Amino acid sequence: MDRLTGWLDSNRRQELLEEARGLFEGPPTQEVLQGGSPAQPPADVVTAVISHDVKPGAEQGFLSWQEKTLRVQEKAPGFMGSELFRPVEGVQEHWVVVFRFDSREHLDDWLASEVRAKLLKEGSKYFTSYDVRKVGSAFSGWFQFDHGKGGGAPPNWKQAMSVLLALYPTVMVLNLTVGVGLEKLTVREYIGLFLSNVLSVSALTWLLMPIVNRVLAFWLVPARVARNRRAQVLGFSSVVLCYLVFIAVFGLITHQIW
Repeated sequence: MDRLTGWLDSNRRQELLEEARGLFEGPPTQEVLQGGSPAQPPADVVTAVISHDVKPGAEQGFLSWQEKTLRVQEKAPGFMGSELFRPVEGVQEHWVVVFRFDSREHLDDWLASEVRAKLLKEGSKYFTSYDVRKVGSAFSGWFQFDHGKGGGAPPNWKQAMSVLLALYPTVMVLNLTVGVGLEKLTVREYIGLFLSNVLSVSALTWLLMPIVNRVLAFWLVPARVARNRRAQVLGFSSVVLCYLVFIAVFGLITHQIW
């Protein structure tokens, strides 16, 4: 703990924080968690970190309220577990709750649910304030929507479908052009594969995924599609239809159609 405190208070760390200040959306916050499970959740799990300023003398009431909240939360769709971290004397004064859901959609549903709103109202007698942060998204770098306007990242299954929508034609085009050229130049296969991967990732990051985001925003942005079954069906159907069109086109091009 002394070594941790020494680093947190060090001049070097303060210099690094100041250097990166322009990269932060807001003032940086800090939570020090003692104990807990070191197990790593699957890549598609979404985690919420909630810190509470508990009122002095209300600790036991807060713990009882947390137990009640957990019993209710366990019944929520997609819930995958929760941990409670007590304050660390001299370093961390907040009580921190970490809980996980199997998708961002299920997490958002829980955070916006009426039952949670009632629990928060009941628990407000035990804490003065709380802060919620969400962590985790398999392809988050490719899905940057405006969080301040109800954006956020779409569920991971939508992200995977959207990435595949851009990735498949990219790989096929590169195989039919760059791949053939490299083969004629007798470039070794593992080098050719590396170069193709560099080109495909670059194309997705700076060209194709921004286009996919704009075209499918009605289906990807959680705030736009929430509770809208028509948008859900239309988006899903459109992506699947594009898959079939791409498969047919490349089947004809390679003369491998049925």
